[in-house]
Amino acid sequence: MDILIISDLMKSKSKKIEKTKVAKDGAGTVEEGLFISGHSACAGCGPAILMRQIVNTLGQDIIVVNATGCMEIVSSKYPESAWNVPYIHSLFENGPAVASGVARNLRANGNSHTRVVYIGGDGASYDIGFGALSGALERNEDVIFIIYDTECYSNTGVQRSSATPKFANTTTSPVGSKLHGKQEARKHIGLIAAAHNIAYVATASVGNLPDLKRKLQKAKETRGASVIIIYASCTFGWKFDTNLTIKMARLALQSGMWKLYEFDRGKIIMGQEPTFEGLEEYFKLQRRYKHIQPAEIDIIKKDIKADWDFLKAMVRD
Repeated sequence: MDILIISDLMKSKSKKIEKTKVAKDGAGTVEEGLFISGHSACAGCGPAILMRQIVNTLGQDIIVVNATGCMEIVSSKYPESAWNVPYIHSLFENGPAVASGVARNLRANGNSHTRVVYIGGDGASYDIGFGALSGALERNEDVIFIIYDTECYSNTGVQRSSATPKFANTTTSPVGSKLHGKQEARKHIGLIAAAHNIAYVATASVGNLPDLKRKLQKAKETRGASVIIIYASCTFGWKFDTNLTIKMARLALQSGMWKLYEFDRGKIIMGQEPTFEGLEEYFKLQRRYKHIQPAEIDIIKKDIKADWDFLKAMVRD
């Protein structure tokens, strides 16, 4: 009951909050909505852009359960908070379990309208909390599970995760005389999530916000578990200039390094088709790939095309 009481108090408070208006250069105002400025994210932070899009799209009648990670650290340092919605911080390993408990508590007390939203990075979702996530999906918990994917442990020192792409340089997959960064391909967590036979799984990107908002709305309208995995450019971990966040995401979509698709009640729907161009520029702009060789780029190009063909082969008329 403690969680319910706290959540209801916070929700009651949040319902009184109109869109926060902030002066901009002395000329007019901008509306910030439910995730406000003043947080301590890096300049050009892709996940921070996503947080605003996520909560503003899903609306006030939500409770956010945020696993430990960058977005928790930068947005909720006591006594400050960037969240204008009810918010619970969980550990790396138990976010999906906490979200499941909150959702069940709400339903047990007659609340069938408030949506519970789990938000975790790839460290919390692909790796440390993967068991809890899989369990929640198998039980078809009534939660929107959102994974913001920075392709590394951005918060704890840029270590490799199972979302880190092949040949990327991290502090635990360093570049040396024998090994050029991470040697393994990234985990296909979208397919793993879909294998749990839940109603909705999608990938999205900070480089295509209209597509992201559409998928968030579809997840909101879907009862039971839904999963959205979102590409989130990380200027700190990937070492690119802070004004290139959206460009990096769009190059990833163009080159095929990130693919958009949906599993909607078992049927796969392919999104924006890559042109398979721009991969060299994508790598050149990131210092985590400054070591990469032409032969290694060719390997990744072949992997990208094979992965796209594999996904397309699952499409049914």
